[in-house]
Amino acid sequence: MTIADDPHTLTGAYATDALDDDERAQAEEHFAHCDACAQEVRELSEAATRLGLAVAAMPRRGMRDEVLRRIATVRQDVPRAEPDAGPDRTPHRTRWAPRWALAACVAAAAALGGVALWQHQQAQDAREEARQAQEQAQERSQELAAVLAAPDAKSRTSRFADGASGAVVVSASRNRAAFIAAGLPEPPRGKVYQLWFSDNGSMRPAGLMDPGQDDAAMLMDGPVDRATGMGITLEPAGGSARPTTEPVALMSLPT
Repeated sequence: MTIADDPHTLTGAYATDALDDDERAQAEEHFAHCDACAQEVRELSEAATRLGLAVAAMPRRGMRDEVLRRIATVRQDVPRAEPDAGPDRTPHRTRWAPRWALAACVAAAAALGGVALWQHQQAQDAREEARQAQEQAQERSQELAAVLAAPDAKSRTSRFADGASGAVVVSASRNRAAFIAAGLPEPPRGKVYQLWFSDNGSMRPAGLMDPGQDDAAMLMDGPVDRATGMGITLEPAGGSARPTTEPVALMSLPT
């Protein structure tokens, strides 16, 4: 079976731009109708991008040029028609220089091989991270839908001072809550909206909102447990263990 016979095998070469024009056209035609291959191409392309940003441990500077220069200037021993019965009169430099060049070539090949192996492992790790992130996002999306559709789901809506609004939905049977925002202004550069559960006035982190979305529904992190309310604050990118600013909004949980 050749590559042309099985377009499923083109994903890796396509993601690394290793196809000629005909193969690329064949691959793109196939990917347009094969969701599995299209998804694999996206994951491999993300991995290739990460590798492009990685810092590889390369051989010392100038080693390649030095090896090539040595190979070009070292004269090889002339083959002898008969064994030399006398003492070895070959000059020390002539005898060892080819061996030095060979050793240098082997060392360079080993170093480059090590870099290739490292890059391959990085690609595998990046692909695994992408797969895990995708699975986690899918699980959260399913749990969010389950909370919103739960038979015992209760909601409470509030309008904030800046004109935005929000709704919190709680399912006691699932012990989870979801927050739905509408019209939130974009946070300042370097800031992010962070959600909190209020446990009788003690604030507990409940997740970060996507700064690129002013309308969003998200599953709040952690169980509801004994929380009686929730809040939103502006925090440094990455979030905080405790609120560092006054709440943008405070809401009581529905009971």
